[in-house]
Amino acid sequence: MTVRGYAALEEELKHRQQVERQRIIQAISEARALGDLSENAEYHAAKEAQSHNEGRVMELESMIARAEVIDVTKLSGTKIKFGATVKLVDEDTEEEKTYQLVGEPEADVRSGLVSITSPIARALIGKGVGDTVEVTTPGGGKSYEVVAVQYGA
Repeated sequence: MTVRGYAALEEELKHRQQVERQRIIQAISEARALGDLSENAEYHAAKEAQSHNEGRVMELESMIARAEVIDVTKLSGTKIKFGATVKLVDEDTEEEKTYQLVGEPEADVRSGLVSITSPIARALIGKGVGDTVEVTTPGGGKSYEVVAVQYGA
């Protein structure tokens, strides 16, 4: 994953451990004060939130422990690989799209970050400027031309 993606995971973990955990503990405490726990919806909701939060904390800790962090600012080249920012032109609509190939945990297509394991990233690996790639999408086949490959973004 990229340095930026790793930092985002660490930030989420810190928030869940230091802010969410305390907020949930307070909610459980307030719900307990209301009395009978067997019919106390607030208590059950707070316990469920605690379970969800602790599960996510464990998941984040695991991802951080196993992360292989790559500083994309130190990468270069003309061929597409992990960390590349790629500008594509849809050969049917002439629409331009720009994507950066990143690790799975940090992928967000709306922000232009595509997972290295996604169909489009797999099709792009090893390609260069001027190459055409065919990608099978849920909406059917798409054809893109690579117009720029950049590193260090």
